[in-house]
Amino acid sequence: MPVRRLIAVAAALIALCMAGAALAGDLPAATRKKAPAVVLTAPAWQSGAYWANVDRQLLVDFGNLARYRAADRRLGPPAPGTDRVVFDGDSITEGWKLESSFPGKTYINRGISGQTSSQILVRFRQDVIDLHPKVVVILAGTNDLAGNTGPASLAQIEGNLESMAQLARANGIGVVLCSLLPTVHYWWHPQVPNPAHRIAAINRWLRAYAAREHYVYVNYYGAMKDAAGGLRHDLSPDGVHPSPAGYAVMAPLAQSGIDQALERQRAESGRR
Repeated sequence: MPVRRLIAVAAALIALCMAGAALAGDLPAATRKKAPAVVLTAPAWQSGAYWANVDRQLLVDFGNLARYRAADRRLGPPAPGTDRVVFDGDSITEGWKLESSFPGKTYINRGISGQTSSQILVRFRQDVIDLHPKVVVILAGTNDLAGNTGPASLAQIEGNLESMAQLARANGIGVVLCSLLPTVHYWWHPQVPNPAHRIAAINRWLRAYAAREHYVYVNYYGAMKDAAGGLRHDLSPDGVHPSPAGYAVMAPLAQSGIDQALERQRAESGRR
């Protein structure tokens, strides 16, 4: 096709498109087609004001970085000669009164109720790395199994935990990986089948991964489960969260893990 003819055809097509657009703009509003509104409906089990606030939070700040942002800034660097430790996790961590379990220790609580491992990973730099601790104690994953932010495979949960451990190591922070606590029922999401076998599977992976990568593994699970794979009734008010008696079981296990991580750091520093 000659160049002039090609130019003419292109010009005609452009003119036709412009005319069509102008014609559409002149149509009465009632005859214009509107795109259907997109409506997102939360699952039936996520009802009430609490879950409405959670859904709103997920949209504006998925990892809830705002929760500890100001506190992190106020904290400042650790004092010379102190062994700062950060406990990072969900409601099991948030509900832990560290000052009672570890008197005299400079331990920092960065748990947020309801969070999944993907959310905790999002805020890991702000709430852990930027605080320059000697050690981080990571307890996360049970809310993933409960479906708090949607379905999650074991591989996804394990990948998030692995990423946290790698980020900590890359920044010179000792890592303590904690087993998920046992449970057989998530009371806020009763449609979830008994998660005991999935919890056991993640804990087996955690133990093997920690051994392979030379992280410290803390086994809360073995000390707190009953014969059915649930959380012992004398250690929990609801089958998921520890009672003061439950935290009393966890505290010496956590402290032993922290001591091991600090000792490994000192040994590595001595070899440099």
